[in-house]
Amino acid sequence: MVKERARILVVGGGYVGMYTALRLQRKLKGELKRGEIDITVVTPDPYMTYQPFLPEAAAGSISPRHVVVPLRRVLDRCHVVIGEVTSIDHATRTAAVTTLATAGEDRPGKDRPGKDRPGKDRPGELLGYDELVLAPGSVSRTLPIPGLAEYGIGFKTVEEAIGLRNHVIEQMDIASSTRDPAVRDAALTFVFVGGGYAGVEALAELEDMARYTARYYHNLRPEDMKWILVEASDRILPEVGPEMGRYTVTQLRRRNIQVLLGTRLDSCADRVAVLSDGQRFPTRTVVWTAGVKPHPLLAATDLPRTGRGRLKCTAELTVDGTEHAWAAGDAAAVPDVTAAEPGTETAPNAQHAVRQAKLLGDNIVHALRGEPLETYAHAYAGSVASLGLHKGVAQVYGRKLKGYPAWFMHRVYHLSRVPTFNRKARVLAEWTLAGLFKREIVSLGSLEHPRAEFELAAGGKPPHSPSDDPKGSS
Repeated sequence: MVKERARILVVGGGYVGMYTALRLQRKLKGELKRGEIDITVVTPDPYMTYQPFLPEAAAGSISPRHVVVPLRRVLDRCHVVIGEVTSIDHATRTAAVTTLATAGEDRPGKDRPGKDRPGKDRPGELLGYDELVLAPGSVSRTLPIPGLAEYGIGFKTVEEAIGLRNHVIEQMDIASSTRDPAVRDAALTFVFVGGGYAGVEALAELEDMARYTARYYHNLRPEDMKWILVEASDRILPEVGPEMGRYTVTQLRRRNIQVLLGTRLDSCADRVAVLSDGQRFPTRTVVWTAGVKPHPLLAATDLPRTGRGRLKCTAELTVDGTEHAWAAGDAAAVPDVTAAEPGTETAPNAQHAVRQAKLLGDNIVHALRGEPLETYAHAYAGSVASLGLHKGVAQVYGRKLKGYPAWFMHRVYHLSRVPTFNRKARVLAEWTLAGLFKREIVSLGSLEHPRAEFELAAGGKPPHSPSDDPKGSS
């Protein structure tokens, strides 16, 4: 029995935000019915994105609709607010929230509040709370590289994944239709920066897709395309261990993918990728997947942070030295009690985020009921990565797998982890159909600008034209 009415504010609708709210909703069902508990989830998007499926969505193996989970359906006993928390004053238990309405927006789009950085120049409406769950996740970690802001493409959202798929196929269309060898060469050169999960899986899946798509072009061959992976360190996929990392490099190079280790991107201005080793690649595609950093919202709070900008947390997932504040996932520096070395923190990945969210929900219930809190303890089980259709690498509980077994384990593991039975069934059905029929090779880039054709017909200038596209869409 909860001692008194409590307002719980969950900031973020990703792994931690959704799973924590879902846990609370299940554990506090009676209290929610009686009005003793109020759970509010503030998130920029009305869905949770299952990010491990983004590479397969980009390759067309999974429909984009099945990579996301609608929050309103899953969190039917919570108040879901589409907007963004721009600042938090925990001393007064208030959060400033900007929504589409308060920002003056009357339609969704790329400029909606959820895609902007929070700041004190957009104070928003004040929302009070009794218990705070901070789970805003992370954002792409970029560097001041010339041309990156103008020409770089991210790979962190479902919109970016589908946009990148459309972009790659459009570049193949450009190369097939042009007579200019320089334009053709730039269109068929794809540079990926970052050798972690996102970069390697995105490159491998898209190269696999493009290789298959090339058979439908009369004047394109897979050998005409240049796929380049740039990694600043001396290895890729560190999560699967050195041996599997070297195996991955070998397999990618056998597919004529250039893997450049110990190399940095110095510039991509004027659509020319200039690397630290002096190589220059004219290209219309630079995909940036070189790590993430804590969400900027954390800097707009009065909560303690580490030197790297994450929230200082305890093993019980409370914010260190602060009452009624909780955090987990990418935003939280949680002590790893299973590590041999003291001071080690849990890695900011999905495996920890999902498990932390469940314990976080349980601990909030314990706190509300005056019960002792539990400690988060989970030994890292290992990692799996897909390298395209029927190809993969894995290291699970010390066992190393590669090729088809690793790819199969990758699919089984993530199918078991994707939320809701509805999504599991739909993803499994799509994989089954993909094994029976040919790949889809359609580019629907026009979906990103649906009013362009009508505005042109109405005598106005389209809001977007190919010449204005920094990424080179046709």
